[in-house]
Amino acid sequence: MTTYTSPFTGDVILPTDVSYANYSLDPSDIQLVWPINGNQTTDVAARIMDIDCNVASRELAMPPANQISVGQDALIRNYGATSFIVYDFDFTNPICTIDPGAAKYIYVTDNSTAEGVWGVIEFGIGTSSPDAATLQGLGLLAIGSTLNQSHPTSSVTSGYVFQDSDRAKLKIWAGGSDYATLPTAASLGDNWFCLFKNNGTGSYVLQCTGTDTIDLATNKLFQPNEACLILCTGGEFVTVGYGTSTNFFFTALTKNVTNGNYTLSTSEATTIIQEYVGTLTGNVTVTYPPVVALYVVSNQTVAGAFTLTLTTGVPGGAVATVDAGNQATLVCDGTNFFNANTVQAGASVSSLADGSVSSPSLYFAAEPSTGLYRPGAGWLGVSILGTNIAGFNSGGLQIYGIGNFDGGILGGTF
Repeated sequence: MTTYTSPFTGDVILPTDVSYANYSLDPSDIQLVWPINGNQTTDVAARIMDIDCNVASRELAMPPANQISVGQDALIRNYGATSFIVYDFDFTNPICTIDPGAAKYIYVTDNSTAEGVWGVIEFGIGTSSPDAATLQGLGLLAIGSTLNQSHPTSSVTSGYVFQDSDRAKLKIWAGGSDYATLPTAASLGDNWFCLFKNNGTGSYVLQCTGTDTIDLATNKLFQPNEACLILCTGGEFVTVGYGTSTNFFFTALTKNVTNGNYTLSTSEATTIIQEYVGTLTGNVTVTYPPVVALYVVSNQTVAGAFTLTLTTGVPGGAVATVDAGNQATLVCDGTNFFNANTVQAGASVSSLADGSVSSPSLYFAAEPSTGLYRPGAGWLGVSILGTNIAGFNSGGLQIYGIGNFDGGILGGTF
């Protein structure tokens, strides 16, 4: 508290209105006085008082109310560890109790007696109105005194790499066919998200970094006008609300295979057009989810003598074998694969691939190595379990091996 020395008498005088004081109730209770009385004690009532109280049952008494006018006030804060009671003059009547960390504002409403009547307002009780503008961040916008959801829009460029600062933004692609890259899920952490819309004229691919996945695949293709919400779990990316364009319904999968068994993920199996590439070093079997679906499969592998077989993995289910360089339209009923072109409604002509002795182009679902194929120009071959049994050409029938004729042979010269 600041004091002043009178230039006339040399006496120390106190200000008539002390703004701030700091007291401790640990030694003993305190009876305050008004600074206007000229009392040189340091225990004067100030407008703002910080009280340190760490001893139980301590008390603080205000000065006489009849020595000042109504409206005289004080803000008292307890920064100690123990509650204390504020009394009116001479510890007569309690005005309020102030708990640790709390603050209360008291003021005189009646000064007709020394004790007076005091009003009390407790700070921190009621509704507060923080400055919303100081709280806004990514995805939040201050409108008046409230925080509101916000998704500011920005464009993506060719080869764009998404950033942590893209949180809650709407990212829009407006060009032709291109791609963007998602950073590692670990670098973004759990709960990062953004919105994406392909507003362009070509397909746009979001590809992951390293071993990360998006919807369990290494990339996700967006046709024009498709959009979704992309969320990061900290370990992978998932999409919500992915909308398939009705104008560009078909999707394509290009899968590299070499040898052994492969299992398509749910995301991979949702693609209708599927192309297999790679150089085979052994027979390849691809297992599809056992669901009803339609597939257009193209085998563009360098196969040599090896085969590409499609199955649902259900015991007893029919499989499909697609030769290298050929395409097949297949229907899956959840168990079996069937050739979708076995019967062509409304058509008078259908064509088959040449096939081979081990994989005839017209075969039985339960025995794909038995059927008809085209060995060469002008020939129709019959294959039984992968063995060439007979052939037909314009000159007649050619039997390979022994022919048994139970009914004999009629006509012609032998």
